[in-house]
Amino acid sequence: MNLLKPVATAGLTAGLVALSLTAITAQADHNSEHSIAARIGKVGSVCVEGEECKAPVAAASAAPAVASGPRSGADVYTAACSACHSTGAAGAPKLGDAGAWAPRIAKGTDTLITNAINGINGMPARGLCMDCSDDEIKAAVEHMVAGSK
Repeated sequence: MNLLKPVATAGLTAGLVALSLTAITAQADHNSEHSIAARIGKVGSVCVEGEECKAPVAAASAAPAVASGPRSGADVYTAACSACHSTGAAGAPKLGDAGAWAPRIAKGTDTLITNAINGINGMPARGLCMDCSDDEIKAAVEHMVAGSK
């Protein structure tokens, strides 16, 4: 009976070592140059006056986006706003919920647009659509208001 205890301990130790190696491998991949560049590459770059600006690593490998003109309010809503405004995340009023939208609409469209551009409460500025123009944000707000009366 004394042999069972060391065997059970050895089996448990082997299992913990295997689990630790899996965690270390995942952490190593998470910290690889490629993984880090993928996470931060699209954020931006810093240019020093007098020196040539270089594109971030991840952005350089991606095909440049070609603007075909301003996006519609529905397109901006689908691409950026729906993540919160279709689920109610962070207290966002859901598209089509007239009761939730009524007090906001009562403040006026200009206030809604200003809040969408600058952020308010749990909503970050531009709803994190940093490539959206003010006109596209305005169109998205108008789309949500029209669909929520």
